[in-house]
Amino acid sequence: MAGRTHANAWRQVGTVYGTEGIPPVRLAAVCDAYLPFAEAAAASYGYDRATTDWHDIVAADDIDIVSIVVANRLHREIAEALIAAGKHVLCEKPLSDTLADAAAMARAAEAADVITGIGFGYRRQPSIAEVARLAEDGALGRIVHFEGRYWCDYGADPTVPIAWRYRGPQGSGALGDLGSHITDLAEFICGPIRSVNGGTFATVITHRPPAVEGLSGGRGATTTAAATEPVENDDIAKFNIVFESGAIGSISVSRVAFGLPNGLAFDVFGTGGRASFDLLRSGEITLDDTHSPAGIRGPKRVLAGPDFPYFKDGSSMAFAGVGTTQIEQFTYQARAFLDQVIGLDEGLPPVPSFAHGYRALRIQDAVARSAAAGGAAVDIH
Repeated sequence: MAGRTHANAWRQVGTVYGTEGIPPVRLAAVCDAYLPFAEAAAASYGYDRATTDWHDIVAADDIDIVSIVVANRLHREIAEALIAAGKHVLCEKPLSDTLADAAAMARAAEAADVITGIGFGYRRQPSIAEVARLAEDGALGRIVHFEGRYWCDYGADPTVPIAWRYRGPQGSGALGDLGSHITDLAEFICGPIRSVNGGTFATVITHRPPAVEGLSGGRGATTTAAATEPVENDDIAKFNIVFESGAIGSISVSRVAFGLPNGLAFDVFGTGGRASFDLLRSGEITLDDTHSPAGIRGPKRVLAGPDFPYFKDGSSMAFAGVGTTQIEQFTYQARAFLDQVIGLDEGLPPVPSFAHGYRALRIQDAVARSAAAGGAAVDIH
């Protein structure tokens, strides 16, 4: 899913935000442990070759940029090898599934003469970026409250087989998979998080059928096997947040939210307005503020259009009502990363660094420690 979307993004990277100063991008290779996946993606998106051994990518002289889109526990080994080989690395979130590995990856990135980034792609969603701009510009007044949720149903069916997402610590559960995104957006919009409290986890499907070759362990990948294996991490996570600004909020994530294929949404409240976003209506925001004439103030739907970030030069049909998709966010992210690699002076805002990914994992760790302490407050260090 995400791997194919990265493959598509690199194919589309030269179609947005102008071509001046952009070198030709050659699509060299796709690697996947399951060769049919690698071959299908390479053929679909126009890559030269497919392989099952990531060491081939490390050794390849004709590859400069690599997207890492594999199980979280594999990120460190692959990233460190690519960095040592002088390649620029865009790694999917979360950075790893342990703090120690994430810290090591951040250190390796800082010490190297290459560009590295972490895939918090929702920052590139035009409607979300517009809410962040409204908050930063003071259009909503002083931000006082954030409510965020990311509810999905990819794990709601107990016949979905075990996979890497259901193994390992919180870095791979609902908190790591979904919570990393919505927590990053909370900071993107409201500023740094100072502490968390009220951490709570639940695993409601405790066992799943064994892994099946060629099935990713996600929506629609069901099996009738009688044997089961234990699920090792959280299906649902909830916690409260306190921002450095003094604003407060809460976050709820679930991978077993029946009937919600991709339910990311949030509400931001300020002293002079509020803004809401729902990914199921990604081409708009709901806005209510003090600028409306007396007597007709109230929530209004604002369609994403050329005045929103990323929209004007990121769409071939750049007018309100066209909308945007999550897939386009990956293209915008890839272009931003390419801009960094080639040193384009007036490129897009940079992709968050490995250091940012390490911070994100520290927040997840604080949530886990809060839960282990019965919901106690834990500061972010």
